[in-house]
Amino acid sequence: MKLEARADVLGLQFYLSERRLEVFHQEDASDFTEDLASLSLGARKIETVQTEEDPEETEQQRNLLWAVLAINALFFVGESVFGFLANSMGLVADSLDMLADSIVYGLSLMAVGKAASRKKSVARWSGLLQLGIALLGLGEVIRRFFYFTEDVDFKIMIGVAFAALLANGLCLYLLRRSSNEEAHMKASEIFTSNDIVVNLGVITAGGLVYALDSPIPDLVVGIIVFLVVLNGARRILRLADEK
Repeated sequence: MKLEARADVLGLQFYLSERRLEVFHQEDASDFTEDLASLSLGARKIETVQTEEDPEETEQQRNLLWAVLAINALFFVGESVFGFLANSMGLVADSLDMLADSIVYGLSLMAVGKAASRKKSVARWSGLLQLGIALLGLGEVIRRFFYFTEDVDFKIMIGVAFAALLANGLCLYLLRRSSNEEAHMKASEIFTSNDIVVNLGVITAGGLVYALDSPIPDLVVGIIVFLVVLNGARRILRLADEK
């Protein structure tokens, strides 16, 4: 974000484990060392070299993000439909978590090859969307605690959550196979890892619904997932508001 207003900066390449940043810039670019030093992260220039390397990310990285976005979007639709058919707030919450992740992957695609997040307004609207989703979901869970009497179909609940678990496992495998250390790719990997935990929680809740013959475990996991989405919205909004 510190460099995003500079037209002479063409792209950034992050190597997080090495705490190293490569800045691709025009040959006659003015010095930007002071801009980075003002972040108080111990920035110092190592060297300046001429290169023919393309600062844009490879097409393979774009295709990877499109693939995981498509998988999450597909399961958002599928889990939403089956969640309502099974009367399961756990599945509905998990589907909305998938939607939230689709937004994250979309933002990651926008970040590919960019000097910084030039889509702050998109990030802000995405955060607000997640916030609205989480608040509506929590309201519905509270309503069901007091007024909902229909049975939860634990078979659909477990089966669909298991399918989502396999899908997220595939996404995580694809992301880790890329061995990319850039911030937006690492963030995508972390979100997918969290999704696997959520899927396991929904499966466990389905088993408890069967064992206890009660919808309470389903509602509890719904609350937990919506709180996760709420926290994600908070983090995105905070990032979008940073100067």
